[in-house]
Amino acid sequence: MVTRAQQIGVVIGLAIVTALAILRASDPELLRLARDLTFDQYQRLVPRTFENQPVRVVDIDEASLREFGQWPWPRNRIAALVDRLSDMGAAAIAFDVLFAEPDRLSPRNVVRDVTGIDPSLLSKLPDNDEIFSQSLSGRPVVLGFGLSNEGHYLPPVKAGFAYTGESPFDAPPVIKAATPLQPQLEANAAGLGHISLNPGASSAVVREVPLFLSDGKQLYPSLALEALRVAQGASTYVLDAAPDTPNTLTRAKIGNFVAPVTASGELWLYVSPDTTKRYISAGKVLVPESASTDIRAAIEGSIVFIGTSASGLQDVRTTALGENVPGVSIHAQIVEQILSGRFLSRPDWADGLEILSIAVLGSLLVIVTTFVNPAFALACGLLITFFALVASWIAFLYGGLLFDPLAPIVSGSITHFAATAFRFLVTDRERRDVRRAFGHYLSPSLLHRIEHTRNALRLGGDERELTVMFVDVRNFTQISEEITPSAVVAFLNTLLDALSHHVIANDGTLDKFIGDSIMAFWNAPVDVSDHAGKAVRAALGMRETLARLNSSDAFGFGDERQVAIGIGIHTGLACVGNMGAETRFNYTAVGDAVNIAARIESACKDINFDILVSEPTAGLLPDCALLEAGALTLKGKSMRTRLFAVAGDSQLAKSADFLELQILHRKLVAALRTRSTSRRKLIGATRLKAQGVTTGLLHGFYSQISRRAGHFVDEPEDKAADI
Repeated sequence: MVTRAQQIGVVIGLAIVTALAILRASDPELLRLARDLTFDQYQRLVPRTFENQPVRVVDIDEASLREFGQWPWPRNRIAALVDRLSDMGAAAIAFDVLFAEPDRLSPRNVVRDVTGIDPSLLSKLPDNDEIFSQSLSGRPVVLGFGLSNEGHYLPPVKAGFAYTGESPFDAPPVIKAATPLQPQLEANAAGLGHISLNPGASSAVVREVPLFLSDGKQLYPSLALEALRVAQGASTYVLDAAPDTPNTLTRAKIGNFVAPVTASGELWLYVSPDTTKRYISAGKVLVPESASTDIRAAIEGSIVFIGTSASGLQDVRTTALGENVPGVSIHAQIVEQILSGRFLSRPDWADGLEILSIAVLGSLLVIVTTFVNPAFALACGLLITFFALVASWIAFLYGGLLFDPLAPIVSGSITHFAATAFRFLVTDRERRDVRRAFGHYLSPSLLHRIEHTRNALRLGGDERELTVMFVDVRNFTQISEEITPSAVVAFLNTLLDALSHHVIANDGTLDKFIGDSIMAFWNAPVDVSDHAGKAVRAALGMRETLARLNSSDAFGFGDERQVAIGIGIHTGLACVGNMGAETRFNYTAVGDAVNIAARIESACKDINFDILVSEPTAGLLPDCALLEAGALTLKGKSMRTRLFAVAGDSQLAKSADFLELQILHRKLVAALRTRSTSRRKLIGATRLKAQGVTTGLLHGFYSQISRRAGHFVDEPEDKAADI
């Protein structure tokens, strides 16, 4: 049966799952960062292996700057670099360098600023930009352009575009303006490409690079794509767009190569560790004597990117591997990745799959946590975590697919924590309710021991030694006949409440109230030291409480009626545990020990004393003031049971008066057992002594003892002589 608490738990859990699914759908920056870091870690575990692809970086490094001077170099030297690379057979030469301004180191520009120089000499001086422009003419050189927030300049596009499906022109990132190139350089370059690696990205790590930019009417390729196109002599890019979704790209074809792209035309970088094998110092290319056979072989037929790794030029980027590399090397790695055919991709339906996994797995965890148990739910959560990690890793390792394992894992953890917390809050509330309920039956110290002792409360039937107490009101039938039912209830509530406190105060367990009777036991559900002594102390406390209630007329009966009780206590083996049906049961004790205690309580009437204990109980009370009360044949028992009257506690037992009374009582018992003629005299003396010891408590006991002589003889009662 589903409880209301479980229903509320399911509703709250599903609400949390819904909120987490909505949060994932909104994809806030923190989730994106966590996802990116996960994918970075995958690449660090299994980076793309560096292969000897026909791609090289001619590096304007520190050694080159020391050899040829600081940057920027005059463009006639750049032209010489182009000439050298062309002579070596480079398939394409791409500059990760901006040539936006005239060369200030050109002789013509230097002389123009000097006063007193004949202007006619200017036309005779060389112009480095013209030299560089002539070097570009007819050669596979690609120049780069950057993005600008000023002006309206956009470079010409030197390739055509064809596409399938819907229009892709609004898919890539937007370009508003670009840095203008020198006109003659722009005109003679075989290709123009943008050098922006992560425009608008909040992270310094380069993970996705835009292969195209768009102004809404025209697409502009990246430097890497243009270098690959020019190297192949291709004239057109072919783009595949989603057939039914506008502005959604799926892949780009560059000559003979195809690259999968994101919906916005970006390429997920699958980087390899940075290595010196990728680089050739520009100084070694410029100096013919330094150009070894290996360098020529590396350049021939390769796509060459020219850029700088010099720290002062600050063209440094961070890869997913955590390495700081020159920006030009990332352009090279883009081409390497396309040539190798090893790609990373995140399918368009990945977001939907992750949101669905949060909804389905989260709902499953809510149900399992609510209706099964938190431990099993934790096992399911760990299994989900393991499955998500393994599935994501296998997808990356064998398919290059990027699926976020953190989305279901974190959401599942939050869901499990919330559902478990709710369950424990409800359980804790129920535990408090149970504690309050058991507080009426057990002492606080006993409850504390049960709560903090492993397996202290073993239910279902446990045979153990108990001290059992029965308490009964004398003449209750007569009392109930003389007062109204509501007055009977008030009387019982007052009496039983006052008496039951002594059971709880002495670490006893209140088993039940049976009309005007109380059943209690000690040494269950946990072990209680000196359980017989605590039961007797509870009985003595009841005696004192009843005397106080009678003296204060707490029951409203007046002085003419004094309420009396009988208490029977026995120690023996009993079975204690849950008794009853599966749907309704009580924690109680059953067995012969319980029956004997009940019969001893009934014997209080015959013995005319309020507290009687059995011989096994008396044997556990060495310091208690006990007086032998004879051996009675209890109902249902074939053997007689030896009983003892509890006159008082250990303090009374040590008093001189009680010790004298005890001596007289033993003489009396001996006389009764042997039917001595001195028994009448001893009864009188003992009763007189008892009057001084207990102030009338034993008066009825000794008044009745003469008629119970048979209880003290060794032979059966029906053969004993009455006095």
